[in-house]
Amino acid sequence: MNLALLIIAFVMLGSAAIAMGLRNLIHSALLLIASWAAIAAFFLWAGAEFLAFAQVLVYVGAVSMVVLFAVLLTRQSRLDLNLAPVPFGRALGALIAGSAVAGILFGAILGTPLPAAAAPPPGLTVRQLGLQLMGTHAAALLVVGVILTVALLGAIVLASNEAAPKTPEAR
Repeated sequence: MNLALLIIAFVMLGSAAIAMGLRNLIHSALLLIASWAAIAAFFLWAGAEFLAFAQVLVYVGAVSMVVLFAVLLTRQSRLDLNLAPVPFGRALGALIAGSAVAGILFGAILGTPLPAAAAPPPGLTVRQLGLQLMGTHAAALLVVGVILTVALLGAIVLASNEAAPKTPEAR
């Protein structure tokens, strides 16, 4: 295995695992951004430059900002950012459920026959992929942008529905 791939995998899986274990939502969101950036690095390592660019643009840029804004706008105080520890029974149930899903995935991977010879990759360039995305799939790209905008506006509306504090003059 390549050393670069091992480093990318360590950063990706390590930041995701630590993000799941932390109780602070802001720190978890920041570690999730690191995991998404490592996925983009994997795409670069694999030679898929356009996918790496899309990963950085969509997930590291847009989705991470929506997640951070939603967390910051829906929390009332700093004390709300630190959650109570998870009870042992709930953690054990999550571990059992996660192990079951991992077992099913590994079974499906091991049971899938690999082709004898890999087909040669198509001769598409990043420019051709970009033209395809901005040509025939431009409407889908706009819909994704609208969905992200609506999600951010929804977080703002949820955060602004709090009752205003009453002042002595208002009584």
